[in-house]
Amino acid sequence: MKRFLTLMAAAVLALAATTALAQQKVVSITQIVEHPALDNARKGFMDGLKEMGVDAKFNVHIAQGNAATNVQIAGQMLDEKPTLVLAIATPGAQVCAQKIKDIPVVFTAVSDPVGAGLVKTMEAPGGNLTGMTDMPPVDKQLELIKTIVPKATRIGIVYNAGEANSVSQVNAVKAAAAKMGLTVAEATVTNSGGVFQAAKSLVGKADAVYIGLDNTVVSAFESVVKVCEDNKLPLFSSDNESVSKGAIAALAIDYYAMGKQTAAMAKKIMDGAKPATMPVESLKNLDVHLNLKAAKAQGVTVPEEVVKKAVKKFE
Repeated sequence: MKRFLTLMAAAVLALAATTALAQQKVVSITQIVEHPALDNARKGFMDGLKEMGVDAKFNVHIAQGNAATNVQIAGQMLDEKPTLVLAIATPGAQVCAQKIKDIPVVFTAVSDPVGAGLVKTMEAPGGNLTGMTDMPPVDKQLELIKTIVPKATRIGIVYNAGEANSVSQVNAVKAAAAKMGLTVAEATVTNSGGVFQAAKSLVGKADAVYIGLDNTVVSAFESVVKVCEDNKLPLFSSDNESVSKGAIAALAIDYYAMGKQTAAMAKKIMDGAKPATMPVESLKNLDVHLNLKAAKAQGVTVPEEVVKKAVKKFE
């Protein structure tokens, strides 16, 4: 009898362990490169699922900006047989759209999901992908630049023309700039190693530099800061994390909050919702982040009205 009870107890424990494993979700994550905005989106996503009571095992893959590695990661994730895939930033999401067809994919920090070929429309994605866009309101960002640097008429941009999200944002900047009577000077790069020279090429051609949501450039942001400080060239960003690194200001998205909102979308899918019918979402609350130390280094005095609006200041 004692042996029977022991065997029964072992069977119950084994069944409980099997049930727990069955309930645990497997989430494979692909991220094109490490930098604070994308890292915060990932952390917000993981924290968000945990706060909603989702027991998940996370397999995190970072391509370190390498296109070949980015493709390899998709194959690795398929082998992991995940419940759901999180694609952070456009390059990883595009590979997922090409390689992963039978697993739900939620993307985040993607500027132009339609232009990148991820969804048919923002309202009705139509496939196994949906998620969140971080396309910033470039008109409002240019207005912020003009408020801080009223005499600026030429806006310089450094970007990787190979990133679909960057091309979309640059086109949006051009359209907004034209309406405001501004001109745009472009400097393109193919990798982070070319960022310094690209930024340097804007000296004399731009009155202020604006860095969008470009993974290549943001990963080498310090190079742009050096050029701007050495040449008293005001530097602005779409990415609030870049403000702490030396941009004067950003009217930007809180990527941690975006990650948590993306987690809520993922939870709906885990509960049975279909990505095909889930509209792409955006984060509506944008904050002004301000670096007064950077402004001084770049020869700019920030108007008091902007200082008062800033929710975060570096001095």
